[in-house]
Amino acid sequence: MSTARQTEDRDFDTDLIVFGGVGQGFLEYPQPHYAKMRARRPLLRVPGAVQTTTRAALDSALRDPESYSSGMDGAPLGNDRPLIPLQIDPPDQLKWRKLLDPLFTPKKMAALVPQITEQVNALIDRFVDRGSCDFTNEFAIPLPSTIFLRLFGLPLEELPTLLEFNERTQRPPGARSAEEQLAARRANAQDVYRYFAGVISGRRAEPARDDLMSVLLTAEVDGRPLTDEEITDISFLMILAGLDTITDTLTCSFKFLAEHPDHRRRIVEDPSVIPSAVEELLRWETPVMTIIRVARRDGAIEGCPVRAGDAVLACLGSANTDEAEFRQAQLVDFDRNPNRHVAFGGGIHRCLGSHLARQELRVALREWHRRIPEYRLPEGFVPRYSDGLRSVRNLTLLLGASA
Repeated sequence: MSTARQTEDRDFDTDLIVFGGVGQGFLEYPQPHYAKMRARRPLLRVPGAVQTTTRAALDSALRDPESYSSGMDGAPLGNDRPLIPLQIDPPDQLKWRKLLDPLFTPKKMAALVPQITEQVNALIDRFVDRGSCDFTNEFAIPLPSTIFLRLFGLPLEELPTLLEFNERTQRPPGARSAEEQLAARRANAQDVYRYFAGVISGRRAEPARDDLMSVLLTAEVDGRPLTDEEITDISFLMILAGLDTITDTLTCSFKFLAEHPDHRRRIVEDPSVIPSAVEELLRWETPVMTIIRVARRDGAIEGCPVRAGDAVLACLGSANTDEAEFRQAQLVDFDRNPNRHVAFGGGIHRCLGSHLARQELRVALREWHRRIPEYRLPEGFVPRYSDGLRSVRNLTLLLGASA
C-alpha cells in the first residue's frame, strides 16, 4: 500500500465516504461508488477514524475483538448502559450470547413459518385487488414488526410507540448537527427506559407466557436472575433490530426486483431458488451499510495505521461487492455458491436474529410472487432513501402486468 494510503487522507472526494450517507444517488445505487472506493482508497483515514472497504480489512476488524471494541463509544445511540449483547465485549459478551442464542436457533425460527405465512397473506389481502400498494407502509413495516411483537410478547397496539422509539434512535427528527442528534437520542433513550420499566413491572405481576419477555423474566446469568435494567437493555436492542433491518431489506430487495423482471420471473417460475435469492439480495443491497468498532490500542489494518480510540468504519456494503472475495461481484446471481456475504455482520457479534430474518424474507418472497407475479414501479417514481440503515422510505408498486 502506498504511503499516501497509510497516512491521513486530505484530498479525497466526498463520495469516497460511506458513513452518514452522501446523497440519494449514492444510496440508490451504491455499488459503483463502493468499487470506486476500493480502487482509490481501500482504507481511508479521516480525523479520528479509519474507513475499510475491502472484505479482508473488514474481517480484520470484526474478527479481532481484543483489538477492536463494539462498546458504546462506537455508535452513540443515547443509551446510558450498553445494549446487550451488541455493545458488550468479551469475555462478558459470551455469557449473554450463551443465554440469547438458543432463543433464535434455526429450528425455533423455522417453527414460526406458518405464522409468518399467515401474516404475509393477511397483508397482501388488503391491497392485492387494488392494483397498487404503498409497499413500505403496507407491507415492509408491518410484517416484521407484527412478527416481532408477537414473538417478544408486546401488545400489537404498542407498535406506533415502538416504531417511534426506533425512528428517533436511527434518524432523530429535526436534528442536524452531531450534538443535536446525540441530545435527541438521549431523550429518546430515557423514554425507552421508562416504557420498558412499565412493561417489566407489569409482566412480573402476571403469570408467565410463551414469549421472549417471559423467558427473560425467568432467565439467569452468572447464577442469578436478570435485573430489570438488563432486561431493558436487551429489549432496547431487540426493538432496534427487530423493527427496522428486515423492513429495510424488504424495500431494497423489492425495488431491485421491480426493476429487474428477469430476476423476478426466475423466482416466480422456480420458487426453489428463493433461499439463494435472499442471500444474493442481502449481499447486493446490504441495507446496513456500515458498522463501527473502536480501536482499543495502536495497530494496523492491512498496512493502514490505526490509533487507540480511532473509530473503524467497516463498510459491509463494499465488502459484499469486493471482487477479491466474490466472482463477478457486480453481477446479481441467484445461483451464487458459495455466498459468504457479511450482511449480518461477522465475528462474535454476528446478528442474533439472522435466522428469523431469513425466514421472514424467504416467506415474503415466496408468498408475494405466488400471488403477485407481476409488479413494477410507477412511471416517474423517485425513491427516497434513508441513510445509515439504507431503506426505501416511499416504495410504491403497481400490481399486475403493464397495460
